[in-house]
Amino acid sequence: MEIQQQIERLTRGAVEILPHGALEARLRHAKAEDRPLRVKAGFDPTAPDLHLGHTVLLEKLRQFQLCGHQVIFLIGDFTGMIGDPTGKNETRPPLTHEEVLANAETYKEQVFKILDPALTEVRFNSEWLHNLTAADLIRIAGKATVARMLERDDFEKRYRTGRPIALHEFLYPLIQGYDSVALDADVEVGGNDQKFNLLMGRQLQEAYGKAPQVVLTMPLLEGLDGMNKMSKSLGNYVGVAEPAKEQFGKLMSISDELMLRYYELLTDIPLDEVRALHPLEAKKRLATRIVDRFHGAGAGIRAREAFERQFARKEVPDDVPEGALSCGAEGSLWIAHALTRAGLTASNGEALRLIKQHAVSVDGQKVEDRDFHLPAGGPYLIRVGKRKFLRLTINGE
Repeated sequence: MEIQQQIERLTRGAVEILPHGALEARLRHAKAEDRPLRVKAGFDPTAPDLHLGHTVLLEKLRQFQLCGHQVIFLIGDFTGMIGDPTGKNETRPPLTHEEVLANAETYKEQVFKILDPALTEVRFNSEWLHNLTAADLIRIAGKATVARMLERDDFEKRYRTGRPIALHEFLYPLIQGYDSVALDADVEVGGNDQKFNLLMGRQLQEAYGKAPQVVLTMPLLEGLDGMNKMSKSLGNYVGVAEPAKEQFGKLMSISDELMLRYYELLTDIPLDEVRALHPLEAKKRLATRIVDRFHGAGAGIRAREAFERQFARKEVPDDVPEGALSCGAEGSLWIAHALTRAGLTASNGEALRLIKQHAVSVDGQKVEDRDFHLPAGGPYLIRVGKRKFLRLTINGE
């Protein structure tokens, strides 16, 4: 692929490429030496599963592979035990080595749904970090200053407001930067919240007499709510390992604007092609493509057909779960209690809000009355929102 074609592909969706012009220069230098670039991205396995937010970097790595370059998928089993302080208002508890290794195994299973194994090195940074002596660590620490560390926005804010910063947190960007020294990285890809750490890699490479890496930062993917970054803790995520039906349904819930963002960061489809489609069709194609990626060819079409049967044609899914609740001697159960006890809503307040929004139906009829009671009997077909169904039996005494 010609250099200009590579640049057009590799810069898609990027926030920054530092320093200016460095990527093109590194591409030309590698071509003159007839070798691929070594492109690194690090992932700390602090949770067992990846979501689409993590795959923004994986998609960029895949694009480097399509251009013929070597990708290093770095699992931070050592740094994961320190805990990345980026964006944290307080010190986070470190994970045990056993927890980190267990999470790392699931990462390895999931990343090759996107990356080409033949062009991927999977490395663990404990390979070189476990062998560092105290003297080695002191020498690395001597390459940076406290003033430099306090330039980081999250450290500066915590220092200014009197929140504690543990000394081991200062080590994190140093250790991440040293990974680039150990791996001879030409390029490091990371989220734009990682900019300080990525630049530390350049600083340390230079300090060790090596060519400093190019830094390419990508934006943090917004979650399904379109406002906050995708996060399991916020519940606005699409998990890589989730069932096809769940992935498809979640992606169909996003806004048209967010759909274009997902196309830009999670695919290499030209955005002009997407804009030429009806938004609903474009969204279905996006969901189909992503389901295919994680569940195999054909899974996306099957999920789309199931979605259309269930929602577009107003059909009830084939696999509606069943449940039963007791109403005791009263002979009926208040609808809010029923929804909450059945796990369809998190609280009675949420149940009442959904009823007010006309998002609850029983046997196909919208529930309008907040005081509605389900008499003993059933099973009743209960629907909450677009995707939650339950056949519920109410048992009396």
